[in-house]
Amino acid sequence: MTFDSCLKHACAAMLLCFGLSGTESSGADEPPPVLSPEVMPDHRVIFRLELPVGDHVKVIGIKRQPIDMRRDATGIWTTTVGPLAPGLYEYSFNVDGEETADPANPHVKLDRSPNSSLLEVWSDEPLFYQWKNIPHGTVRLHDYFSRPLKRLRGLRVYTPPGYEKDPKAHFPVLYLFHGTGDTEATWTDFGRAQYIMDNLIAAGKAKPMIIVMPDGHADLHEEEGIHPANFIKFEADLIESAMPYVEKNYRTVNDADNRAICGLSMGGMQSLYIGLQHPDMFAWVGGMSAYVPEAEKMCAKAFNDPLLNSKLRLLWHSIGKDDFLFKGYAEFDALLEKHHINRQFRVTEGIHEWHVWRQYLADFAPLLFVPKGSEK
Repeated sequence: MTFDSCLKHACAAMLLCFGLSGTESSGADEPPPVLSPEVMPDHRVIFRLELPVGDHVKVIGIKRQPIDMRRDATGIWTTTVGPLAPGLYEYSFNVDGEETADPANPHVKLDRSPNSSLLEVWSDEPLFYQWKNIPHGTVRLHDYFSRPLKRLRGLRVYTPPGYEKDPKAHFPVLYLFHGTGDTEATWTDFGRAQYIMDNLIAAGKAKPMIIVMPDGHADLHEEEGIHPANFIKFEADLIESAMPYVEKNYRTVNDADNRAICGLSMGGMQSLYIGLQHPDMFAWVGGMSAYVPEAEKMCAKAFNDPLLNSKLRLLWHSIGKDDFLFKGYAEFDALLEKHHINRQFRVTEGIHEWHVWRQYLADFAPLLFVPKGSEK
């Protein structure tokens, strides 16, 4: 049996689990649905995959190394992992070298080519990016027409708790970008930006703000999104269409002191380069584990601006010391030093992953939109 037919069998099992097969059955002869993942009270997690064929099945993404699964006599592959620390995880199954989402798990990570599933492990005290019983903001989904790209584009907008109550209140805006392969949905669905902000605002640690999360893949012909063509098209779309759309439809404060820009990986390149080139639009600029090629060329305008330091309220960027982009990122910071640009550069624990970037958002947001003279 081929891998494709294996997946068809697994998907059929998933449809059966959710009653979507389209056929009626008494259920008397049907086996119980496969439960995966199953989180135990001690935070051990059981993964299961119904697949009667195949030579090697592994769970990838939970640990640094793949985890082998074993098949029983009924054709169910199983492994138990943990106990796992509370948190939100991304994982997939590797079946004979091919990756697939868990067919028994309806929670799929949304990206440009979805093939992984989500697992959440809770604790008695929710983490900083998990839901708490506090006032919550709202995430809205929008389509807008991009004049530079001549097509519809998607974005998500977070408004803070209480936004709807006072129609006269206006708010600062953070433009927040995702990494390559992700979409405008990823910062909310997997990054949990909305819960991070809700929790910070409730604790009095961050100013209420609007967060705009656009699609970073502006060039349909560039899959990775890191080619200069994608950057140029994204910058034009952001400034000429996405920002005017948001400012027309939301109660924003439309000056540099009330706009911030930040992103991770590919989005970090976009936020750092756009922010540095346009300090008249963004006084608060951040980057998370950014991919920063050709910085001398891409930031030439900024590096030749003698007033840049006076225009920027904050230039902040951070990366994990074990991130594969660390060397280039350290060289980028050295370039900022060479041009005497004031900034905050932090090296933390961690690799190129969402556990790091959620924390970075929680660290960056409290620094934004504070009164002049009180910047940390």
